[in-house]
Amino acid sequence: MTLADKRRIPARLCCLLWSFAFLLSGCGGTINADSKNAPAPKEVPTLKAETMLVQLQRWPTVVRSQGSLHPDEQAVIGAKIGGRVDQVHVEIGDFVQQGDSLATLDQQEARLRVMQTEAQLLQARATVGLETDQTAADLNPQNAAPVREAKAIWDETVAVFKRAQLLKDRNALSAAEFDQAAAAERVAEAQHISSLNAVAERLAVIRVREAELALAKQQLIDSVVKAPFSGYIQQRDIAPGAYVATGQAIAVLVQTSPLRFRGAVPERFAQSLRLGQDVRLTIQSVPTPVAATVTRISPMLDPRSRTLMFEADVDNEDQQLRTGLFAEAEVVIDPDANAIVLPKSAVVEFAGNQKVWKVVDGVTVEQTITTSEFRGNLCRVDEGVNVGDQLLVDGDRGLVAKVIAPGSPSKLPTSETTTPASETPESRETSETHADAASSVREAS
Repeated sequence: MTLADKRRIPARLCCLLWSFAFLLSGCGGTINADSKNAPAPKEVPTLKAETMLVQLQRWPTVVRSQGSLHPDEQAVIGAKIGGRVDQVHVEIGDFVQQGDSLATLDQQEARLRVMQTEAQLLQARATVGLETDQTAADLNPQNAAPVREAKAIWDETVAVFKRAQLLKDRNALSAAEFDQAAAAERVAEAQHISSLNAVAERLAVIRVREAELALAKQQLIDSVVKAPFSGYIQQRDIAPGAYVATGQAIAVLVQTSPLRFRGAVPERFAQSLRLGQDVRLTIQSVPTPVAATVTRISPMLDPRSRTLMFEADVDNEDQQLRTGLFAEAEVVIDPDANAIVLPKSAVVEFAGNQKVWKVVDGVTVEQTITTSEFRGNLCRVDEGVNVGDQLLVDGDRGLVAKVIAPGSPSKLPTSETTTPASETPESRETSETHADAASSVREAS
């Protein structure tokens, strides 16, 4: 390398250094310009909305059940005797009082049987000399005519025997004649005893005839089929002229006041079910819920469905409810139970999830919750919020916003009934915040 070449190297190095410095200065100027023109970070907007403070509220434990209304009593009315149907006195839907006639069978044969047994009874009474106004219990067998006759003969033979004994003692009577008198006395005594037995037998016959007469009269009465209780005719199974056998169905009678709701509760609530618990019945054809009370509980669970059957009496004095109606029941198991309860307006459903807007450190954020039961305009929350949390009352107005001047959060109305009353505007206070909600965009979960 020559001396001239060595002198050129520093000059080239200086040029490179100046070029690199120029590039650095140009880039630095561009970066500073972009940083000055960049938009400022977007502030969290503020929101003016009503808020509420989460608290435990009265929320009675309710078990829902489905079932039907059944009659208090239902009976298939049958004929006690067989015979041809003479008249039918009822139709389907008729209301009958206890003792009213439902049907009448042919009574001619029953009347003839009564006449026959009456004549046989008179014949039996005449054999012992009973008067018309006397009964078999009033008769003393010793006073019966056959007994009095036998007694008189016996008394005579006793007197003859005593005279024969006196004559024998005086040797004025032979032994043969004495034996004859003694034998006559024993025969008369036996006849007297026999007459007493005969009267007792005839009295027994009188009682038999009296029972036969009573049976014949009962059959005459049974030829008219009567209602055993008051109710409605659900079904009529005969017509005039038909022959019915003993026990054959005449009609189906139902008692519809009160009615019985029959339902079942799951096994996990079996030990909590008690007599006297309140039941609310919802029936499609009835505009208002029907109140009832648990009156009967099955002693065992159904082994197939693992449920416990119960019945509740339903008042039906006005006969507006009919048997067979389907009903949904709400049984109040624990009327004093508490739970976290929110209004429906505070809950927002999005993509299958349920959420609320919760105020955390002055900022509203979305909070996923789990609900289990809705009653009216309220719902029970199982997970997601705790007592003391502050939430927006109207979840549809929720967005990520700053709360700068919160007011006094309101309390949720206490639920006093099984189906809580609607929330009123007076039950909430407004939490004042300054915001332009219209210019904000909700942040989707």
